[in-house]
Amino acid sequence: MLWPATLLGAVAGLAVASIPGALLGGLLGQVLDRRWRLHNWTVLRERLGGKPAQADEMLLFVLLGRLAKCDGHVQQVHIQQARSEMQRLGLDAAQQRRAIEAFARGKVGRDSLRAPLRRQQAQAEALLRACWRMAWVDGRVSQPERELIVLWGKWLNVSAATQEALSSAYAPRPGGLAAAGGGSYREALRLLGVAADSEPMQIKRAYRRLLSRHHPDKIAGSGASAERVREATEKTRELHQAYGLIRERHGFR
Repeated sequence: MLWPATLLGAVAGLAVASIPGALLGGLLGQVLDRRWRLHNWTVLRERLGGKPAQADEMLLFVLLGRLAKCDGHVQQVHIQQARSEMQRLGLDAAQQRRAIEAFARGKVGRDSLRAPLRRQQAQAEALLRACWRMAWVDGRVSQPERELIVLWGKWLNVSAATQEALSSAYAPRPGGLAAAGGGSYREALRLLGVAADSEPMQIKRAYRRLLSRHHPDKIAGSGASAERVREATEKTRELHQAYGLIRERHGFR
């Protein structure tokens, strides 16, 4: 593991005060590394206001692709969830193409994920949250899906208790549209705020607007309670289900 602040402090100290300066600079740098969890240069750049490395974003979509294919068949809700994550990250057209390619690689399952995940411990919770969202998007988590996320959590040094809390945050509540397996067509129209004769583009815009408004990460970032984040998660899942039902009924992609 590379501690960037430790290295920078040692080099600066050496330049100013020879070996004693290097020792003192390295010690002070190590304090910063541990306090800010600066495991590598990428994390340091992000702490200083830089953008996340593209490779980090693409790793997320490899994970999501692996989960979507975990039970042998990628459902439309899995694809919609991946698109929702792209929207959440604000990816441009070129980045979206790379994310789609990474998602496809994840479905094939040939990428070795242990080493890349070990390098992303500073992003552990964000990665696992996205994974649990994908796993729960169809209203259930299969045993293979759970085993994969638990394994990834171990590589990220995340405790079992934290994993359970993250999973519970995205589990469906009884009685909702998602829990009912998609609900009725009329209820789906009501959720999206569209009519049965609405144009496909109008339906898509309504769906995307509501996804942006109710995304759990956006709610969590505003300092909302765990209960509100859970409600937003359930709302997002219902929007996925509603859009899938309407899209199927209207026959558009």
